[in-house]
Amino acid sequence: MFFDGFQLKHVTVRGGSIRLRHGGSGPPLLLLHGYPETHAMWHKVAPQLARDYTVICADLRGYGDSSKPRGVPGHANYSKRAMARDMAEVMAELGYLGFHVVGHDRGGRVTHRLARDYPKRVRSITVLDISPTLKMYQSTTRAFAKAYYHWFFLIQEAPLPEKLLQGHVPGYILSRLGRGPSKLNHFDKRAVAEYVRAFKDPRTIHATCEDYRASATIDLVHDRKSKTRIKMPLLALWGRQGVIEALFDCLADWREVATDVRGRALQCGHFIPEEKPKELLLELRRFLRQNP
Repeated sequence: MFFDGFQLKHVTVRGGSIRLRHGGSGPPLLLLHGYPETHAMWHKVAPQLARDYTVICADLRGYGDSSKPRGVPGHANYSKRAMARDMAEVMAELGYLGFHVVGHDRGGRVTHRLARDYPKRVRSITVLDISPTLKMYQSTTRAFAKAYYHWFFLIQEAPLPEKLLQGHVPGYILSRLGRGPSKLNHFDKRAVAEYVRAFKDPRTIHATCEDYRASATIDLVHDRKSKTRIKMPLLALWGRQGVIEALFDCLADWREVATDVRGRALQCGHFIPEEKPKELLLELRRFLRQNP
């Protein structure tokens, strides 16, 4: 079954309401999804991890069924700092002041900010198929802009991208999910239906544009001001068939901002938890055992 044994919950934080599923027992482990998905992306790995951990799968602010506030000038309410604060408050509300975090894509960027802003709470971080945001923008080339065109499309001033995207769901969502060589073969139809449902809401389209606008503006300010290196253990995994492998040096990039970095490429594209769940589970279990 889909998330068998997990409970659905909404937790109120200063920024609104965060939808999550939680299950299992053991050390707390927070899983954060990427774009254009919801917490449903963890359905292949969360139940397995719940055998040894208390697993919390949350919808980021603006995604799924979490709150979708209107963007403000400067995009501060969709900064990764604001989104990380949501998650720190969620975990505190659940009774966890120390926890591990795994983040894919946008969730990885929130994970990065959690490590910076809450170093006494975050025990370890795992980032999936990303290099640091500042490094990626500083390294922009024609090849990167072509491969990640949505980074530059979604940051355009509202309401241009919002207007262009409305009416193009599910086509747009399916095109983002299926951009790798395996197309949509690895995606459960129930999960895809959840992503499409969420993006049919115009508020989700606006909120996710604001997420990207924040990454190109206020997030870069915060990253430039963060001079202290991340000290907790960091695992970086990326897809050998993806853009990170082709255009970046993922381990070197993370070693510029963190002191304890390890990781490797997996034989897949961008959506690691859905494309290679068994391999991801092996890597996570090894890493988490080594860093309790």
